[in-house]
Amino acid sequence: MESLTSGTLAGTGTFRCAVCGHVVEMTTADVLPVCPGCEGASFTRASLFAGTGRIKSTEPDAQTLTESDALDAARDAIDEPGRFLIFHDSGSVRTIPMAGDSMRIGRSLSAHLRFEDPTVSRRHAVLVTESEGVRLLDDRSLNGVFVNGERVVSQLLADGDEIVIGRYRLRFADRSTMAAEAPGTALTAE
Repeated sequence: MESLTSGTLAGTGTFRCAVCGHVVEMTTADVLPVCPGCEGASFTRASLFAGTGRIKSTEPDAQTLTESDALDAARDAIDEPGRFLIFHDSGSVRTIPMAGDSMRIGRSLSAHLRFEDPTVSRRHAVLVTESEGVRLLDDRSLNGVFVNGERVVSQLLADGDEIVIGRYRLRFADRSTMAAEAPGTALTAE
């Protein structure tokens, strides 16, 4: 499929970033944007029947490593039990606890975790606590929900999973077992 790297696109449609797979909706005579997912500039026309068209990079760039290191450091700094989402927002790292049995993520005022960004749908995703752990559900979002690089509709999360919602990359941290592992909780025989 022909890859587009610059210029004005004649026609409407959906285009997929050739680097990260992020989908962009275009209208007549729109100028080709920079990818909000990875800042790439190469797009192909998206198809429901084609693969993601992602280019697998063997060398991570320095900015990704720095952001990943910051998220790992924030994840390691969590010292209380619970489940958390960690992400970059406006130049700083935020750690948000999952307060109840569910958490709505989106642009809506009713979302528990709200992102004011056009790449995020009003009702983008939902986290739900189940007996097996926490499940991430796509709430019929336009740009989809990705876990560890794969688009998902429903996915049981594991500690350390990367979630992509719009342009945001979130890290899931499951520290729900910390209370059981805390020192001094072991029984001693006398």
